[in-house]
Order: sequence, then C-alpha cells, then structure tokens
Amino acid sequence: MSRLNAPSPDDVPDEVEGVLDNLGAQFGFVPNMFKTLASNPTVLDVVMTLQGTLSRVLDARTRHTIALAVSQANGCGYCLAMHTHVATKFGGMSAEDVELGRAGSSVDPKRAAVARFAQRVVESRGQVSDAELAAVRGAGYTDPQILAIVTVAVQAQLTNFINNLNQTDIDIPAVSAAGTPG
Repeated sequence: MSRLNAPSPDDVPDEVEGVLDNLGAQFGFVPNMFKTLASNPTVLDVVMTLQGTLSRVLDARTRHTIALAVSQANGCGYCLAMHTHVATKFGGMSAEDVELGRAGSSVDPKRAAVARFAQRVVESRGQVSDAELAAVRGAGYTDPQILAIVTVAVQAQLTNFINNLNQTDIDIPAVSAAGTPG
C-alpha cells in the first residue's frame, strides 16, 4: 500500500486536473505515481516539465533503455513496471531489449553502452572512471549527448526515489525480477 496520500478525485487541485486528464487520455488511466504527485502541484509540474523537456534530447529507445537500467539499479518495482509498459506499448521495444536494458545492455551495441554507462553513473554517484567515460564516447556519443544521458538518468532516479519512498501501488502490469510480466 502506498505510504503517501494521493488526493481524492474531488480534492485534486484545479491547476493539475488538466495534467491528470491528459495522462489519462495517453495511458487509458492515470498512473498512481501521478495521482500521488498531484498532491503537490509544483512537484508534479517539475516532473512533467523535466520529462517533456528530456523527450527532445535523445531518441525514445535510448531514453527508455536508460530509464530501465537506472530503475533496475535502484530496485524500483513501480518504475520498472511503468517503463516496461511504456517501452513496449509506445516505444516499440521488444521484450528481449527491455530485459537487456534492465541488465545494463541492449540488442543495439550503442544503446548497450548507454545502459552500462547510466547504471555506472547511478552506482558511482556520477564518479565514473576515465575508462567508463571513454567507453561511452567510443560507442559514438558526444560530450553534449553524455550530458543528456546523465540528465535522463537523474530524471529516472528522481522518480525511482519518489516511488521507492512511497512504495507506490503498481497499477500497471508488474514485472518479475527477470523482467517478464509478473
């Protein structure tokens, strides 16, 4: 059971009703994470703005791969379920590539380098080695793209921390430890 209170539909602040309506239209339901974030309109705005802005920095599959790798590193069951759902339903990723993303890899060698690097960024708190930085550069990423990778990883970590703290009730198909639907 979630540990933070989400406002009831009647108590949702007016300024976030449209945001929740848009999410409902996109997903077919309003995910519990966003229901909880609705209790603080500023935090909801920060998360939504960050997600919207970062949708422009790297291609969708790379962003999904980063989110899966980081969510696995942080042990966030809610985010793993959400990113698995979004990556397969909207992102065109195969079940195999989702599972590899969680493991810090990918069917695509360039995305595999990103997944490994994103996990190392999280695990090392940003203190990656010269060799790890060289590996992601060697995969073809420029310094501006590396900044984007780190920013997407941190955005995923933000929602991981929120959902881990909250123990958000999973309202989407859960995933097992192996990455298969639970």
